[in-house]
Amino acid sequence: MSHFDKRADSWDSGDIRVNGAQVIANAIEKEITLLDTMEVLDFGVGTGLLGFEIAKKVKQIYGVDTSSKMLEKLKEKNTPELNIIPIKQDIVQEPLEQNFDGVVSSMTLHHVEHLEKFFQVIYTNIKEDGFIALADLEKENGTFHSDNTGVFHFGFENENLCKIAEKVGFKNVKIQNINTINKPHKSFGVFLLTAKK
Repeated sequence: MSHFDKRADSWDSGDIRVNGAQVIANAIEKEITLLDTMEVLDFGVGTGLLGFEIAKKVKQIYGVDTSSKMLEKLKEKNTPELNIIPIKQDIVQEPLEQNFDGVVSSMTLHHVEHLEKFFQVIYTNIKEDGFIALADLEKENGTFHSDNTGVFHFGFENENLCKIAEKVGFKNVKIQNINTINKPHKSFGVFLLTAKK
């Protein structure tokens, strides 16, 4: 059983996570005009904390994740009005055929080993003029997680990440701090990277 499968049952019980997803959703809405005609992919959807917020504004959310337990939790939360279509797949290794109006993501990027490959994949999965809105940790010292299983990056240097996005072809790449997560031992910054194809 994977690290995330084990944690799926208690995932939505943490205030930090739930409130964090709300903050990220609000920040995305400030930067991106979400339309009720859009089909959007939530990368690393988990239990849908971000996806369900974005789903209120768009036509359809597709949620991709590699954890079946997280996707089971997501399915339990689906309603006829707010329905996320779950996809269990590692899209970096096995890209989707489908194209989307945009890709959103909350705190998943640090679990992606090959960043350039990830950006290339989502670039091909986005329609012309489509957007990305990816939120994750600013550079940190490895103490954000109590267990760094499956963590490939201790946050990110803004400039490096923007360069990778630009290298694969994204335009109007912008990165900004949108939140601070206060833990007993330290505070951690959260950024939102947005760009257009």
